[in-house]
Amino acid sequence: MISILKKELNSFFNTSTGYLVVLVFLILNGLFLWVFPGSFNLMDSDYAGLDGFFFLAPWIFLFLIPAVTMRFFSEELKTGTIELLLTKPISEFQLVLGKYFAGLVLCLITLAPTLIYVVSIYMLGQPKGNLDLGATIGSYIGLIFLSGVYVSIGVFTSSTTKNQVLAFLLSSLLCIICFSGFEQIATLLPTHGMQLNIEKLGVSYHYKNISRGVLDTRDVIYFLSCISLFLFASKLTLQIRKW
Repeated sequence: MISILKKELNSFFNTSTGYLVVLVFLILNGLFLWVFPGSFNLMDSDYAGLDGFFFLAPWIFLFLIPAVTMRFFSEELKTGTIELLLTKPISEFQLVLGKYFAGLVLCLITLAPTLIYVVSIYMLGQPKGNLDLGATIGSYIGLIFLSGVYVSIGVFTSSTTKNQVLAFLLSSLLCIICFSGFEQIATLLPTHGMQLNIEKLGVSYHYKNISRGVLDTRDVIYFLSCISLFLFASKLTLQIRKW
């Protein structure tokens, strides 16, 4: 598993892929948060907070992460190297985990530079330090869990097809459904109780809960369950191909 992880990370940073992902994420967020006027602009906000960033980041990742993960298995399937990998002394699940953690590490590297936003808002607040650190830390934890779900979806869709474009489209679609699809369905239901039950099936509901600064075990279990589901589905897909 470690060898697969190292291989994928080397692939990211020996080419422009890893650097491009980090740059695109930072540039898009930077433009909306510091340059473009509007509700997301931190300098135009009435209070010191990073709500705009934590709203934008899931939507940017929603397309950026599938663009990274689409090649994980699709490239192996297209070139035929998947057969070679499956004959090595490594289980299908270890192979899946190696790819998954490589994608997750890239997401963590991408998020790391955004900590400068926290320092900036902390220093610029009136009075200085007027920032809800609990909610900020919770939002970062939620964003890491959300990234984990997106990466697991990308790994799964990549294992189902040798066409990278199709893997990207399927991954983006599944990410959209998991993040906001259940919320949209809930709005069509007649009662608040039914709406809440459907919303709880979506990633957005649990992401918002953690972003409030309260780390509820139910939200953690939800994210871990989603990640496990897609990773086991990826393992099953590889086992079927092996047969």
